[in-house]
Amino acid sequence: MQRKVIPYNPRLKDRARQLRKNIMRAEVMLWQHVKGKQLNGYDFDRQRPLDEFIIDFFCKELMLVIEIDGVTHDDEQGQIRDQFRQERLESLGVQFLRFQDEDVKQNLVRNVSSD
Repeated sequence: MQRKVIPYNPRLKDRARQLRKNIMRAEVMLWQHVKGKQLNGYDFDRQRPLDEFIIDFFCKELMLVIEIDGVTHDDEQGQIRDQFRQERLESLGVQFLRFQDEDVKQNLVRNVSSD
């Protein structure tokens, strides 16, 4: 089975590299659980350019985006941008999982503590 390749704007590469260096705490926490094929053997990239956007986490094999929404996503403009971006990428065959920043921090800490 051949995977669909979604092109990206090459001008986003430098910005994605910068974002990888300044990652939010919740993104760091999730990255610790998905990097190195830890999640059922699936490979994830972080701060990945995709089409005209940079997304938090992407699994090519599953065509899955995981987004962690912080406070910049709370206002109306942020929600409109998120909806546009998600609809655009879904039209290219990508599926989305979206989590709130605080939910990730609380639930990952709770789950790790109970192991």
